[in-house]
Amino acid sequence: MSDHATTAPAPHPPTAAGPPPPPPGGRPLTATLVRLKLSLLRNGLRQSSGRRAAYIASAVVSLLFAALLVLGLVALRGHPYAPTVTLVLAAALALGWAVMPLFFPSGDETLDPTRLVMLPLRPEPLVRSLLVASLVGLGPFFTLCLLTGSLVALAQGWAAAVAIPAGVLALLVCVALARAVAAANTRLLTSRKGRDLAVLSGLIIAVGAQVVNFAVQRVGSAGGLSQLDPVVAVLRWIPPVSALSSVEEAGRGQWGRALAQLVLGAAALGLLLLWWRRSLTKLMTAPDGSTLGAADGPARKSRTGRASRLTRFSYALAPSGRERERTAAVIERSLRYMWRDPKTKAAWITSLAIGLIVPVFNAVQGSGSVYLACFAAGMLGVQMYNQFGQDTSAFWMVALTISSARDAYVELRARALALLTVTLPYATLVTVLTAALLGAWTELPEALGLSYALLGAMTATGAWASARYAYSIPQEGNKNIAPGQAGLAWISVLGGMVAGAALCLPLLGLQIGLHVGGAHGWLWVMLPAGVGYGALLAYAGLRVAAPSTAGRLPEILGAVSRR
Repeated sequence: MSDHATTAPAPHPPTAAGPPPPPPGGRPLTATLVRLKLSLLRNGLRQSSGRRAAYIASAVVSLLFAALLVLGLVALRGHPYAPTVTLVLAAALALGWAVMPLFFPSGDETLDPTRLVMLPLRPEPLVRSLLVASLVGLGPFFTLCLLTGSLVALAQGWAAAVAIPAGVLALLVCVALARAVAAANTRLLTSRKGRDLAVLSGLIIAVGAQVVNFAVQRVGSAGGLSQLDPVVAVLRWIPPVSALSSVEEAGRGQWGRALAQLVLGAAALGLLLLWWRRSLTKLMTAPDGSTLGAADGPARKSRTGRASRLTRFSYALAPSGRERERTAAVIERSLRYMWRDPKTKAAWITSLAIGLIVPVFNAVQGSGSVYLACFAAGMLGVQMYNQFGQDTSAFWMVALTISSARDAYVELRARALALLTVTLPYATLVTVLTAALLGAWTELPEALGLSYALLGAMTATGAWASARYAYSIPQEGNKNIAPGQAGLAWISVLGGMVAGAALCLPLLGLQIGLHVGGAHGWLWVMLPAGVGYGALLAYAGLRVAAPSTAGRLPEILGAVSRR
């Protein structure tokens, strides 16, 4: 046996007083993870001055917003609607804690527990330590400010004694909810689908803002906050709102209900910690997809079947002739971009959602018009702009296949056909749905004709703008325009939209003439006229853009490859 073995000190035997003491210089796990969280924040700010400025600006804005909210909540003290406002706000806050880790997984590096897999850590102390470390940051501080203002607005008399444990419990439930959701979806958040979900976060926020705006308008026009009483009655018993509701119940002398709501909040916290612990155990012991063999057999056949169906669909769209194979290949490539490329998918889904929300929500409120359905055609027509930017540096492979204006025309025509497979039926659906909600069936042919004409006009101007004002779309991050190319993007989109609207003026003049002349029986002509005029505009625009595309291939390649 070596000298090291004979002289090594024996480990301390366990005694009745408890477990062996930690090694010299060791730190408790909670303190270590808190220091790790602070180090990650500090080192992240040291990476660049831009990131440091963005963090400071967001911190200042968050603190000012929190201060204003606290002042507003404190001003509600004693108001009859104070419980309604505070409880609904607490529910929205908890919902935000639940969904934000899914949309912004890169905002906090400690949300990924797989970084700790190789360390000898047990789940119980790890959950406890991570929970404490999660209280460090702007999010928990903002939440604490809102909860403090809500508790001040609700506390009355002896209820102040319940406010402190209720506030702590509500804060812990919010943080534990976010951590449990993040741990349960870690595999998703670190995959390509998770990155797609993060890219689509802007869409969710935009749609949510429209829904909130619609709800606020409905509440304001239907009798005020009293309309929320049934909702608040349910929210009172849903943690963490139940913790805040216990303060109000205690102020009214309902100590039994207050105790039940506190117990409900504590039980929810325990269940969330248990869920979090089970997710951590699974992450640290179960293999992920990267350690398993690739799927074969039925799964591979299924993928092959999908690919063959997409190919057959592309060939069905392509016009017959000697260029049919090339046209079908371009259509298939464009459709794959729509489905697989995160930035392209985000742009499409955003346009589809906003194009539906604006006319339909206005129609539901009774203040809309069937002509607002043209907004859907406008949102979808924007996707024709910057066609080559979505190819990024891979555009050189496309450029190699373009040697003449005819080649450029075939390329642009195939991309336009791929877009029209989505835009035409969707614009038709939105217009018919808006007309049905408003009962304006007599105005449906006019609205459809204008929508089709607008689609044709934006296809024409989009093809020309793609050749003249191409710009790069960064693949990483949330930016959709490369630095220094914002001016190109604005000229391309805004200028093209104005030009597209101007091209529709002749058809709009025909409609106005029929109305002024009293020829209402001939308004159905707007539908075939819109179809024919839109098709003519699209054809002319593609023809005009083709020579410019073929002659500017080096400039386009340089623009779309920029980083």
